Amino acid sequence: MPNTAEILVDTLIAWDVRVIFGLPGDGINGIMEALRTRQDKIRFVQVRHEESAAFMATAYAKWTGKLGVCLATSGPGGTHLLTGLYDAKLDQAPVLAITGMQFHDLIETFTQQDVDLTRVFNDVAIFNTQVTDAAHMENVAGLACRSALAGRGVSHLSIASDVQEQASAKRSPRNLPRHTPERWFEGDKRPDEAQLALAADILNTASKVAILAGRGALHAQAELERTAELLAAPVAKALLGKAVLPDDHPHVMGGIGILGSLTSQEIMEECEALLIVGSTFPYIEYYPKPGKARGVQIDRNAQRIGLRHPVEAGLVGDAAITLQLLNERLKPKQNRSFLDNAQQSLQRWRKMMAEAESRDDVPLKPQRVVKAFGDRMPANSILASDSGQNTELAARHIDIKAGQDFAVSGSLASMACGLPYAIAGGIAFPGRPVFAVVGDGGMAMQLGEFSTAVRYKIPLKLLVIKNNMLNQIAWEQMMFLGNPQFACELQPIDFALAAEAMGGIGYSVTRPEDVDGVLDAAFAAEGPVIIEAVVDAYET
Repeated sequence: MPNTAEILVDTLIAWDVRVIFGLPGDGINGIMEALRTRQDKIRFVQVRHEESAAFMATAYAKWTGKLGVCLATSGPGGTHLLTGLYDAKLDQAPVLAITGMQFHDLIETFTQQDVDLTRVFNDVAIFNTQVTDAAHMENVAGLACRSALAGRGVSHLSIASDVQEQASAKRSPRNLPRHTPERWFEGDKRPDEAQLALAADILNTASKVAILAGRGALHAQAELERTAELLAAPVAKALLGKAVLPDDHPHVMGGIGILGSLTSQEIMEECEALLIVGSTFPYIEYYPKPGKARGVQIDRNAQRIGLRHPVEAGLVGDAAITLQLLNERLKPKQNRSFLDNAQQSLQRWRKMMAEAESRDDVPLKPQRVVKAFGDRMPANSILASDSGQNTELAARHIDIKAGQDFAVSGSLASMACGLPYAIAGGIAFPGRPVFAVVGDGGMAMQLGEFSTAVRYKIPLKLLVIKNNMLNQIAWEQMMFLGNPQFACELQPIDFALAAEAMGGIGYSVTRPEDVDGVLDAAFAAEGPVIIEAVVDAYET
């Protein structure tokens, strides 16, 4: 008879889980044994810190649309997962977290690692339970998977170490065996017809329509492109939606907000109607002022409709299906001057960006190296960034092309996410080249995880923007508050040498005339590579 841990792992396999990110520990020995004996069906990816396991599970869910799974031992192993799991919660990524516990009869006795992780996870998880025995696991393992996928959030199972190895126990008379299917059911998420008609009327009536697209539109690229063409609408992209349409698309005006373009702000200020597709971009001040533009929003989650901007027509449904139905009701705009003017503005913005990207100043300007890095990325690349000044550099100075993917910690905006995200991309899509732009502050937090990239032979090119400064925080202290920067300087780390120490390859570049040669060598190298770019600490 299978034990509790074996039932768990077999259920995950039945739910098409093919990889688990985690770190072994004595609180999960039973689960690790179940994974060892099923290596031909499910892969365990060993990380160097549980926070990275949660980030990788979240990123895996974002990259693939499938369930991400992470595993940690009892006590501190479980608490280390929390930051990555909050990333999943805030960005609506389906993730299952599995944690161990102390022996079941020593819970709440002040024993070693006596942390009630179900209580700790109450806020982050939409499904959260302690598994009592094997019969209970038969019921809740599949339910945890279903809940994470249905709610697009975090599920959590915590299992005492001795319970993991217990064989199927006598079940209660009402708990019939095999009464739950290990399958996922989902409807086609069609919007309300009356709201659809209202949305079409609003968009057809307005002469200047702008579109804001987010991660929820990633699977609706063709439909979104058609909508933009019918409405002659310029498109601004939220950061998580950077890969929705290529940056060189004639309707794309760049990102929105502090990381975006001036053109995107102009279209928000001038539009008469705003169509929001799969985004709840959090900075309300960058939307049209209330009362200025009529609002239409498409989102799978009714709770998100009208969250940032007054909405008259709320279309609760799948973005691709909803846009297809909406397009059937839209009339092609004859006056395309709003789009034409936006395109001219974008040309001026791009010229200004090009000037920053071509400067030969010393110290080296980060825009130059980031632009050169992005230009070398092949068409099927995966790109991750971290949180900080490096995010702005990736958002503004790397043009995403058709076929490329991008991800980052969005609403949580956590540092130390970039490297785990990149590794997860390499695990999810073997053979695709992987790239990341990170800062020296975030990189230092999970530096050891580069050895995970080496261990699993991830084809990673990692650009570290090294200014020995928490640059974005220093800038905010000075520009937002008018204070001198304080406590933002960082002790220098030789990241190129660290790469070599972990079995990878390291390069360093300090001067503009060396950028092309160093990047050419780094991109030609096999295996994980760190490119350390030593840049001007005061460049914003």
